[in-house]
Amino acid sequence: MKKAYDDRPWLKAYDPEIPADIDIPAKTYTDALIEGLTASPDRAAMHFMGTTLTFRQLDEMSCRFAAFLTGNNVKPGDVVGLSLPNIPQFLIALCGTMRAGCTATGVSPLLTPKELAHQLNDSGCRVLVTLDAIFERVLNKIGNQVPELSHVITTSIGDYLPAIKRILGKLLKKLPSGKVTPIAGKTILSFTQVMTRYPADKPEATVTPNDICLIQYTGGTTGLPKGVELTQHNIFSNLTQVKKWADFEIARDVLCSGFPFFHLAGLMFGMAAMATANTQCLIPDPRNTKNICNEIRTHAPSIYANVPTLYQMLLENPEFKKLDFTPAKIFISGAAPFAVESIRAFEAVVGSGKVVELYGMTETSPVITCNPLEGNKKIGSVGVPIPNTRVRLVDVDNGTDIVPVGEPGELIVRGPQVMKGYHNKPEETDHAMREHDGKIWLHTGDVARMDEDGYFYIMDRSKDMLIVGGYKVFSREVEETLYQNKAIEFCAIIGQPDPKRPGSEIVKAVIQLSKDAQNQDADSLRENIRTYCRENMAPYKVPKIIEFIDAIPLTAVGKVDKKVLR
Repeated sequence: MKKAYDDRPWLKAYDPEIPADIDIPAKTYTDALIEGLTASPDRAAMHFMGTTLTFRQLDEMSCRFAAFLTGNNVKPGDVVGLSLPNIPQFLIALCGTMRAGCTATGVSPLLTPKELAHQLNDSGCRVLVTLDAIFERVLNKIGNQVPELSHVITTSIGDYLPAIKRILGKLLKKLPSGKVTPIAGKTILSFTQVMTRYPADKPEATVTPNDICLIQYTGGTTGLPKGVELTQHNIFSNLTQVKKWADFEIARDVLCSGFPFFHLAGLMFGMAAMATANTQCLIPDPRNTKNICNEIRTHAPSIYANVPTLYQMLLENPEFKKLDFTPAKIFISGAAPFAVESIRAFEAVVGSGKVVELYGMTETSPVITCNPLEGNKKIGSVGVPIPNTRVRLVDVDNGTDIVPVGEPGELIVRGPQVMKGYHNKPEETDHAMREHDGKIWLHTGDVARMDEDGYFYIMDRSKDMLIVGGYKVFSREVEETLYQNKAIEFCAIIGQPDPKRPGSEIVKAVIQLSKDAQNQDADSLRENIRTYCRENMAPYKVPKIIEFIDAIPLTAVGKVDKKVLR
């Protein structure tokens, strides 16, 4: 079996111009960023709710932010936290952080005070850039619990809006706002003050490939989130791999994504746009599909990246179906399963073959596999490993034996995009990064299968896999079958302990009904769904419990939140 993996059967699926391995120089992401910022200075860097900033402006403002950091004794390697939605200030501060040689950590604006304190303390955050609303609601409650935090920069969503939108937003109280008050031992400035007080001189920080570029926190199925250390070369490597795979060129495309920047999928998409001098449309609220439709109508994006639930939400907006998708080349889908039936419905609107599913994780900067852009896209698969990436599937129980083609196993990976490790967690790092055949492989915790052509199919998180009477039940497989039932809008499979059989679980389906089914009798619907399941899956996979809820809970990224459901 090892020979099949070593021979990389997926290479025959590569588009003709894609080599098995590409040359990745010993460069940093910051090198690529500066090239992108200066390649086409008059080109739009970002569109934001009616405001456009050019790359020349982004270059200048990022220099001012870098000057603020260096002028306040924030040294290379120090951590800067960015707790903002997708607004210009996030990218300005990120670029300035990179140019000052510092490390960035994306911080979810939805964290509770306790969660925020954990991330700031665990990362050793020196500077936090956040909304005034978050300052009042969250940071004020923990100001004395984060001793290493020395500076706080506050801003508002309205700071870079057109004047009329900013004024109306305040009058109608549609823009979140908060009161900024002193915190003992912290220097507090507004983003506007930083942009006016500090010079736009080019920073002189030296950045090396091994420096930590990002500390990104994983959501964590259990326990506290872990900080993933990604080096400058990790990010540069994945950028180089994706550029080659997706045929990214300098200053050619318009990108649009609802992934939040505090999540690596959104952050890497935004970082890739800046490093290739490509324009991006900023989406501060991905649930506002009306605004997304306006952005599409106005700016005609060519490359999209979203979680499947957002694509489905867009499909439910009648305005989306009226848009012209001729300029759109690809709709990247990741971070969660995209049901096959939903892909077909979406492509009926945007164009056949335009959805490209990929797979990645925070620990891999993030992309591991992707469907070919021009060649055979297998709907339901996450494609094949991208260049310079080795993947194996190993036995879920022993973590060592390679499983036969077509059989499920834990996906392990190695390549230049694989993380340095977990921040301040050597034991967790050693558990995830294990030696096989004299080389270090990352154990992803995801269960997948590979077909004879080398395409991978994600079946489950190993922690989401159910054991029913000794049989393995993969929640995604059951969910895919359920999605073919027209009564179901969204669903999630979780396990409950079986009181009659210790060590075994009961399959539970949590279902959000489609609009047409919401007024039907609940008991009849349950029986119809059970009958459907019995006809389409093995008996041990059939949900014994079916619960209807008004709305499936989603994480901030748009994934089904199984932790909440449990």
